[in-house]
Amino acid sequence: MSIAPSQTALSGLQDHIRAIPLENIANIAKDAFTNKEILPLWFGEGDIKTPDFIGQAITSAMQEGKGFYSHQNGIPELRQALVDYLGKLNAKPITMDRITVTSGGMPAIMLAVQATVGRGDNVVIIDPVWPNITGVVRLMGAETRSVRMDLGDDGWTLDVEKVAAACDSRTKAIFFASPGNPTGAVLPVPVQKQLLELSRKTGIWIFSDEVYSRMSYEMPMVPSFSDIAEPEDRVIIINSFSKSWSMTGSRLGWLIHPPSLEATLAMMVQYTSSGTTTYLQYGGVAALQQGEDFVKFMTNYCREGMEIVCGALEDIPRVILRRRPTAAMYAFFEIDGMADSKQACLDILRSSNVGLAPGYFFGKGSESFLRICYCRSPEQLNIAMERLKKALK
Repeated sequence: MSIAPSQTALSGLQDHIRAIPLENIANIAKDAFTNKEILPLWFGEGDIKTPDFIGQAITSAMQEGKGFYSHQNGIPELRQALVDYLGKLNAKPITMDRITVTSGGMPAIMLAVQATVGRGDNVVIIDPVWPNITGVVRLMGAETRSVRMDLGDDGWTLDVEKVAAACDSRTKAIFFASPGNPTGAVLPVPVQKQLLELSRKTGIWIFSDEVYSRMSYEMPMVPSFSDIAEPEDRVIIINSFSKSWSMTGSRLGWLIHPPSLEATLAMMVQYTSSGTTTYLQYGGVAALQQGEDFVKFMTNYCREGMEIVCGALEDIPRVILRRRPTAAMYAFFEIDGMADSKQACLDILRSSNVGLAPGYFFGKGSESFLRICYCRSPEQLNIAMERLKKALK
């Protein structure tokens, strides 16, 4: 017996889940994964494999039988390693009761949103920003409100008064990333302090995505919100091992949060994932304790990629690139006369075998932008930019 479309299993899902758009960067790329001729510069992932010393630590942990359930907030060895690591970089010490280990940056964001945002609430999202945060908020049945950064000759800047104007009694959190994805923009300390004062005045949570904090071309680490916040301020900082230690597939991240949330987050981890994979956490310990040279290598690798890509973009007449990024792994550039970034990416993919991400995924106002990830070998990037020059004539 055939089933009418209105009776399919899909129709039984919650309305707010079915309303979330299914399209994302992966959908554009899905038909090209097996094509070896394509240069895949659309995802936030480099081509450097996870360093051997991290893999060896993971393998040793497995061989030593460290594959049982983990502590919900993370194994003590990794939490202590994070305390020591952050103590060398941040202006203020971070205590272990403020750290919860997660199965990647996305679960870290999900925990933060689940803990603070409910159906009917809203989250103010500072964009251009990667689209996953918008999806997480919508999964909770909440509303997203966009506050777009201003773009001028000095790059991307944030007007905190616009953020305050977007907030109301239903606003539970403000989300931003510094350095930003896709912009590479860094929020200066005075702007961070304005956001913190807004949070203290209103009770609104601050979600600070600092995943790219070590990928700065001008300083060892961009300013962290933990440098200005007090332990019990309503601030949650999201971070991950994915980028600086080239561990995207390992799915390992962490939260810095008020100490009073330690037990609650442990409970939430118990009911969502039952804890992050134990042996992977020993890879995180090795990354923190032995990986400083690799972090510097990755940053320099991205800087070299940025110079290749931005130098080429600046030679293309139709490209508008107001300022080179000073952090992260992306160039976010505008194409004069282009109104449909999705179609442009499809055309470029078809004509030149270069995979780029369309700007409209990153927030309203970015329809004429494209994102390119330059965490790739100079050889690949030089080929890609030659192809792109021809495609954008």
